[in-house]
Formats: sequence, C-alpha cells, structure tokens
Amino acid sequence: MGINTRQIDNTLYDAFGQRQVSTIYSTINQYHVVMEVAPRYWQNPTTLRDIYVSTSGSTPSGTATTNAPAGTATATAFAASTPPTSNATTASNVNNSARNAAINALANTGKGSASAGAAVSTSLESMIPLATFTHYGSGSAPLAVNHQGLFVASTISFNLQPGTSLSDARAEIRRASEEIHMPASVRGRLQGTARVFEESLANEPILIMAALATVYIVLGILYESYIHPITILSTLPSAGVGAVLALLVFKTEFSIIAMIGVILLIGIVKKNAILMIDFALDAKRSRNANARAAIFQACMLRFRPIMMTTMVAIAGAVPLALSFGDGAEIRRPLGISIVGGLIFSQLLTLYTTPVLYLYLDRLSISSRRGWRLLFPRPSNPSSQDPA
Repeated sequence: MGINTRQIDNTLYDAFGQRQVSTIYSTINQYHVVMEVAPRYWQNPTTLRDIYVSTSGSTPSGTATTNAPAGTATATAFAASTPPTSNATTASNVNNSARNAAINALANTGKGSASAGAAVSTSLESMIPLATFTHYGSGSAPLAVNHQGLFVASTISFNLQPGTSLSDARAEIRRASEEIHMPASVRGRLQGTARVFEESLANEPILIMAALATVYIVLGILYESYIHPITILSTLPSAGVGAVLALLVFKTEFSIIAMIGVILLIGIVKKNAILMIDFALDAKRSRNANARAAIFQACMLRFRPIMMTTMVAIAGAVPLALSFGDGAEIRRPLGISIVGGLIFSQLLTLYTTPVLYLYLDRLSISSRRGWRLLFPRPSNPSSQDPA
C-alpha cells in the first residue's frame, strides 16, 4: 500500500497528539492553531475506523517531515508580501494581514501545491483507512509505568510479622530471589526504609573501627605507650555484651538507635580503666613502684570515683530506658543499651582490668628487652689520643 510506520505514527499524532498546524497573527498577539480529533471521539476506540492514512510519498498529508507544526509557513514564504515602509506600526499591520491572507488562501486552495516554505501539500492524495491494515482489541495494561533512573521498575511492598526483624526479612527476600532464577536483565534491590537499614549495616563496622582507632591514637599519645591503650580498650567488649544481654532481657530489637548506645558506651566505659591505669602509671614513674603494687593501690583509691561516675551515668540513662509516649520507641533502646552495658562492664572491669594490666605490662617489658637485643644501641667511643 506504500505506507510506512512513520506515516502511521504521524497520522495518529495528528489525530490525538494535539499538533500545532498553524499560527494566527494579530496586532499584538499570535495564536496557535492546534489540530486534533474532537474530544467526544476520544472515549470510544471505534474512532480508529475513521482515521485515514495518506499514501502519497513518505510524508503524510498535513505533516512536516521533522514533526514540525504542519501548515505553518516560514518567514521566507511571505518576505515578498511585506512592503517596506518607514512607519513600524504600519509595517507590522501589513505584515500580519499578508500572512493571514496567505495562510487562508493556502487553506482554501483546492489545486496546485503549497507555496515555497510551506509544510502543507494540497495535491491529490490517496487515503487508506487505518482499519484496512490494523486492528484493535481489549487488553490489560498498567495505568502508569514507573522508572528508577533509565530503567522500568516495579515495587513490591511487604510487612513484617510480630517479632521479625528487618534483617531476617532481607535474608528471606534474597533467598527467594535466588530460587526463582530471574533473568540477567532483571535486578532487584531494597528501597525506602529497608535500603537505609542495609546501608547503615554496611557502614557500622567502618564507624566502629574508626571510633576505636581514634580512641587508641588519643590514648597512645596521652600515655606515650602502645600497650596500655589496649588495656583501656579491653573494657569495651564487656560493655557491648552487656548492652546485647539487656536488649534480650527486655525483648528489644538491636536497632540503629541501640547501636548508637553501644558507640556511646565506648566513651563512657573506658573511663573506669583510665582512672586505674592513669594512677598506676603515675605511681610507677613517680614513686618507682612495681606494677602489682601500683595497680593494687590504684584499685583501692579509685574504687569510689569509679562507682560514683558509673552510678551517675546509669541514673541519667534510666529515664530513657523507662520512657513512654511519643518517641519512646527511639529513646528506650538507647537507654536500655547504655544501662545494660554500664552495669555489666562495671562488674567485670573492676576485676579484669588489673589482671590484664599486669599481663600487658610484662609483655611490654619483654618486648623492650627483645627489641634491645635485636637492635642494640651503639656505645659511645672512648676518647683516644690522636697521636
């Protein structure tokens, strides 16, 4: 039939795409003429039976090749129709009148071809009904096609059963996606709250390691030692275990807020070891006491300050652990983790810190001896007579 897909596409766009086909110029304004099927025909697909496609050439009737507004003449087509004049207002009026007259004459002409620069053909053309080579039928289609970036995307929402954590749901979703063997072109990933949770889990080890490294560097500079910062940091595992046990006792999930409480414990719990280790090191340096006597004296003298600071910290976190009302789901895990970590670490560190201090102090002494044997310091040469 001499019809290509571009002609069909342009014809349908002429009917339903609101194509601009002309422009009417007035003295101060211009008005766009839009061609479309009357709105009352949009509601019934039988309108497609009344659509005709032109077979003349590769360009359909009334349609520019580049999908430009059909029927709009270019400025060069009417350049000769504008008489020169010195009056700007008169020239504008004559120009607009000439354009309107030319466009109307072009629309009313039944023979011949369009003037140079016009996008409308007035020659005789063969028209073929669209229903001759197409058909339509009822079917189901989405009301909207969602995208994420440049890809078509579908969202599957889910809820959690009581007592189920988001991490368990994430593992179950991954297992199900692996079992159905999706094609390589189909990819799935979490969005919304689940994606934020996944990203937070990926960053938590980095945050904890950065916090521990910062504390170690600061303590190493303070005590001028590589060993004793490890003694102080040894109190942190007990705080983490205590926080987890407290959350289990109160049947509270280990959420991001609880993780923040564990990070806060890094700064709170290590003060117990600092109070003892700082006093012990000062006793060794100033009074030349041995490690066992120094740490024993430190435990005896620093027991009261340690208990006072710990009780104050616990008393400050109890209102968070017992909070109710709006926002309690955020404050309660924070308070429970802090209280549990402080109580558990307080019971352990009073006994484990002195023992660990003695072992690491011996390790420090032996390591220094080994280092001196491997890399002995050069002795000062005795002064001799040059003669």
